[in-house]
Amino acid sequence: MGLLARSLSLTDWRNFPEQDLGLGQGLTVLVGRNAMGKTNTVEALQLLTAGYSFRRPRSGQLVREGASKGRARLRLEGDGRVVDLECTATSDPPRRHWRRNGKACAPQDLPQTLMSVLFCPDDLSFVKRGASYRRDEIDDFGRQAAPGYSRLLQAYGRAVDQRNRLLKEPYPDLSLLDAWDSSLALGGSALLVARERLFERLRPRVVEVYGQLAAGECLSCSYESSLGIDLAGLSREEVCDAFLARLSKIRGDELRRQQTLVGPQRDDLAFRVEGRDARSFASQGQQRTIVLAWKMAEVDLAREVVGQLPLLLLDDVMSELDAGRRGAMTRFVEEGMQTVVTTTNLGYFPEELLADAEVVHIGE
Repeated sequence: MGLLARSLSLTDWRNFPEQDLGLGQGLTVLVGRNAMGKTNTVEALQLLTAGYSFRRPRSGQLVREGASKGRARLRLEGDGRVVDLECTATSDPPRRHWRRNGKACAPQDLPQTLMSVLFCPDDLSFVKRGASYRRDEIDDFGRQAAPGYSRLLQAYGRAVDQRNRLLKEPYPDLSLLDAWDSSLALGGSALLVARERLFERLRPRVVEVYGQLAAGECLSCSYESSLGIDLAGLSREEVCDAFLARLSKIRGDELRRQQTLVGPQRDDLAFRVEGRDARSFASQGQQRTIVLAWKMAEVDLAREVVGQLPLLLLDDVMSELDAGRRGAMTRFVEEGMQTVVTTTNLGYFPEELLADAEVVHIGE
């Protein structure tokens, strides 16, 4: 069975002065009115498994108003092991400290213990929203699935920031810009290869699940690189050379616009249903089926990466899905993975599913 999240303890965390929560081996349903802290609870679970939050909060936002620090603790049990994970946040100074079994650790180390996959209402706009949202989706999963992915992202982000600062100077030093081009291409090619390989592991899973959910409709998805090349099968050295060539070609445009115009920060994921661009032509139902298939693919790949199913976090998505897609999600949950779901209405769930679930009332 592997490790399971068994108990969550929150102290001065978000809206909770004190909250202790037991988690079931299978499904745990957090039910309550809006603004009671259900999403705050799910966020804490994501922070302690994935090492990041979908809300991208500042440290001070995690601390209950009037308190000096907040603490979230999660106990994992299974296979004869007990693992205690902890995040402490302070607002002044704004800091976060992470511990695993009492020893300091980095947030990117947490998914090696237990991965998680989150599905929230914002994800339902996955296809329609801007390219940065889709990049964040694959990068957030990469942080968990691939050791070193976080460091690649951070190093490349710093290189882009430094290069953009140089481009914004009135008279940029071109020899210094050459040096930053080399640094950007080196870091960017490493990130691109890692991201494209991750995408190629997700892509066939997404296509297969979509076909099952959409009665055989054909979905295709592709990685759209701003370098203007197909990255599939290319080595890091080949991508680096293409990156440098592209930077050289558009240098004049970048100097005029004072920003870096190509690289991983400009790429996108494209989806097509029956050959037509999903952003422009897919129905709302088709778009929601794409994101459902994407999340299910992440779960399947997470199981392959760490050898066990991840913790599935569903934040108020049942109310946003029609009956058919709620049924698909219910069948997915019934496959046996540990799941935490929030809702304001237990009526979205079959009685037989609730009979075996841990139902926790939040705010009562």
